[in-house]
Amino acid sequence: MSRFWSDVVRGLTPYVPGEQPKLANLVKLNTNENPYGPSPRALEAIAAEAGDSLRLYPDPNADRLKAAIAVHHGITPAQVFVGNGSDEVLAHAFMALLKHDAPLLFPDISYSFYPVYCGLYGIEPGIVPLDDHFRIRIDDYIGRANGGIIFPNPNAPTGSLLPLSEIERLLEHNTNSVVVVDEAYVDFGGESAISLIDRFPNLLVVQTLSKSRSLAGLRVGFAAGHPDLIEALERVKNSFNSYPLDRLAIAGAVAAFEDDAYFRACCDKVVASRTRLVGALAGLGFEVLPSAANFIFARHPQRDAAQLAAQLRERSIIVRHFRQPRIEQFLRITIGTDAQCDTLLQALAEILAG
Repeated sequence: MSRFWSDVVRGLTPYVPGEQPKLANLVKLNTNENPYGPSPRALEAIAAEAGDSLRLYPDPNADRLKAAIAVHHGITPAQVFVGNGSDEVLAHAFMALLKHDAPLLFPDISYSFYPVYCGLYGIEPGIVPLDDHFRIRIDDYIGRANGGIIFPNPNAPTGSLLPLSEIERLLEHNTNSVVVVDEAYVDFGGESAISLIDRFPNLLVVQTLSKSRSLAGLRVGFAAGHPDLIEALERVKNSFNSYPLDRLAIAGAVAAFEDDAYFRACCDKVVASRTRLVGALAGLGFEVLPSAANFIFARHPQRDAAQLAAQLRERSIIVRHFRQPRIEQFLRITIGTDAQCDTLLQALAEILAG
């Protein structure tokens, strides 16, 4: 029935999400989910909201959630946009702020939804290679004609972090187009660029509650930026879906922001496990890129990454392997609980010994 497809659909190469296998006793380290559950206060708020009021539409502006985000980050609600996961927020940013005649600049090894959105919205991609150490070089972006710049910080799938001073330097030199910093993993070791939005009206920072707040199943994301940028996102949202966040999502997300102690404790546990796992993998001969995320990017100089991933899968351990130039010998491994990390390490030791 593809004869009914539009030309746009025919030309798309859709994003491929991480596998969600239905296997028993699975150690699932492939999709960067948090190994610890959501805040109990968030779960209580969701349960309390699950009543007769679900027959009514939610607040189309999600004002309670915007207020909670604004309080947490020391900004105003007018500087906040919320959406159904950060992917939807990014999609609206591509349409509202990044669709111009000049190319959109982003790294060659990065979040693979960026080229997908370029194809969907008819945006010319401007691919900028990472350096030989798989890091973003700001100098490669400065002075280059563009209709916008977007990159994750920390980058994905590498986990590498740009210091805030480098983002500030980019913004000082790139004043005529929007810079989007995608901070899905910033809470695991980075410093958010939200602190810069009052100084740079062309900066948009996008975050998610899926990772550090353990709410991947709830689908909540947000952007912070100058009110003019937020208005552009709202105009696109209200031309597409005026009720993106349901009542349960709003209630759970507000409670998650209010439970700051739980959020910080979970992040600290993930960081501690990451440090421990990196050291153990180095002891097994792996090269691990420096990571500020809830995952690591690792390769073994004497073992094929695809084969390692297959051998781990035989042991019900799932990690992410990308068949992509430059990184085909790396595995992206989500930080699990210490018990899950120990299971992974034991399996790798057995594989390498064999």
